[in-house]
Amino acid sequence: MREFDYDLDYKNLDLRDHPELYRVGRGEQGVLLVEPYKSEILPHWRFATPDIALESSETIYQMFLDYLATDDFVGADMARKFIQMGFTRARRYANHKGGKKYKGAVPDDKKGQSGAHGREELPRQEEDPIKAESARIFKQKWDLCRENPGYIKLKETHRKRYQDK
Repeated sequence: MREFDYDLDYKNLDLRDHPELYRVGRGEQGVLLVEPYKSEILPHWRFATPDIALESSETIYQMFLDYLATDDFVGADMARKFIQMGFTRARRYANHKGGKKYKGAVPDDKKGQSGAHGREELPRQEEDPIKAESARIFKQKWDLCRENPGYIKLKETHRKRYQDK
């Protein structure tokens, strides 16, 4: 599997018109880069309370289903990534007041990439039950995305068509 390509000019690239350039990558890679999907999905992404997380996750999950209905794998995968990010960010805030997980600033060259990169993790606080519930809500939708037969089929088709060459 080829990694997400951070070297593309995402500010000037419409991946709905050029799905051949899209690489799934790992986890949430590219979630805040890939247009027009970022602009379509981001305004709906919220997790501050369980009620907000429920509305957000349901809206983005419906977008996921709508993208699937039009065979738009890139859109579906981006919606899946936003839902996954709802889970991971809510979990981070459940474990770390203020959402700061590591000591020090994030190096500019590492933004959007997974892993701690050798930074020291701050101690976990007592779990915030509100953020934990928000995370649980997003996790349910994330599981539905990953297990969706249409998504699985489109992902395989995309990989065979564009990534495995």
